[in-house]
Amino acid sequence: MSRDRLISSLPAVSLPSLATGGEQSASPKHKIPLAAKVAYSGFVAVLIPVYLRNYGPTNFLYFCDVALLLTLVGMWLENSLLISMCSVGLLLPQFLWLVDFGGHLLGMNLTGMTGYMFDSNLPLFTRGLSLFHGWLPVLLVWLLTRLGYDQRAFPAWTVRHQLWLWSVTFSFLPPEPTWPTPMRR
Repeated sequence: MSRDRLISSLPAVSLPSLATGGEQSASPKHKIPLAAKVAYSGFVAVLIPVYLRNYGPTNFLYFCDVALLLTLVGMWLENSLLISMCSVGLLLPQFLWLVDFGGHLLGMNLTGMTGYMFDSNLPLFTRGLSLFHGWLPVLLVWLLTRLGYDQRAFPAWTVRHQLWLWSVTFSFLPPEPTWPTPMRR
């Protein structure tokens, strides 16, 4: 028997993996490319200090900013529940943001939610970072195609997440200013 034939007739043997505690398994297949995770992490790493300086920490209580940060965690953990929660909470509001932004570009003030994007008192770089409102929904849909939709997302976002967010909002945000009432004659 030739050497090549002898080797090919031997049964395949795989060595136990140290990472799995000695169990035999195939190497894990990542569903989200490392380049996407690193690029998104880099964007968030730039955005956080800029937003803190220009808008303050309470800005991160907005749904879009909460979803921005949850998406970061969801991408690294490849967690379909976190990605699905962000999608449930964000796709419709971000669509409205895009419509308002487009209307503003055409000279129509539809809802006013994107007026800050045209405020020359804010640095152009800061306003440019806010364009994530346009591409984050596309990223979320792509992530859903990679990870799948988790049916627990709607109750998780609407009940647990919102109750937590409201309690933080009411506990830590300063009260609204009281405006003097107009004098009646």
